[in-house]
Amino acid sequence: MNLNTAHVAALHPDYLGFIFWENSKRNYQGTLDAIPHRIKKVGVFVDASITEIIEKIRSFGLVAVQLHGKESPEFCQELSEKSKNIEIIKVFSVLDEFDFSLLAPYEKVCDFYLFDTKGKLPGGNGVTFDWTILKKYPSKKPYFLSGGIGLEEVKDLKLFFEIPTSKYCHAIDVNSKFELQPGLKDIDKLKELKSKLHI
Repeated sequence: MNLNTAHVAALHPDYLGFIFWENSKRNYQGTLDAIPHRIKKVGVFVDASITEIIEKIRSFGLVAVQLHGKESPEFCQELSEKSKNIEIIKVFSVLDEFDFSLLAPYEKVCDFYLFDTKGKLPGGNGVTFDWTILKKYPSKKPYFLSGGIGLEEVKDLKLFFEIPTSKYCHAIDVNSKFELQPGLKDIDKLKELKSKLHI
C-alpha cells in the first residue's frame, strides 16, 4: 500500500510510520517514496521476530521501530544490540488505569515509550484514554502520546500540555482520525492540526 506518503512528507512531520503487521488493514507493502532524510521512518511491528525487524530496517531504511506487542525487555536489548543506532519505541496500552511499575524493566533498553489506548487490536482504535493518568508518570524518558487523537482533541491536548509531566511528551502520534480510508491520509485535516497546535 503506497498511497499518499509523499503528500504527508510534504507537511514535514518528524516521523512517518509504516505498519508491518499482516493483520492490520494498513499493512504496508511495496516500496517507499523518496522521503527527506530528516523525517524519521518508523516501522510498526507486533510480536515480529528480530530477524524480520532487521530485514525491514535494511529494506526500507528505517531509523526507528515501534513495538506494539508483548516484546520483553530482553527482546528490546537484543534488538538494540543487533541494529545499532535504531530508535526503539516500546508501546504500552492504557485503559482506565496503568501500572507504571511496568516501565522499570524497559528504562535502559528502549529510547522512548508510547502510550496508546487499549483495544481489541494493537493501535488504530480511534479512541483516547484518560491522559490525566500521565500526571503520575514516574520516568524522565521521553514518550509519544497516541490513541484516537483527532481535531476534536486539540482543546484537550492543550490542557494536557499544561500538566508538569507533559514536558516528557516527545511527540503526538496520529493515525485513524486523519484517514480517508485505511492508509490514505486526509492532508487537509493534517494541515489543520498543524495550524491549531502551531507546529
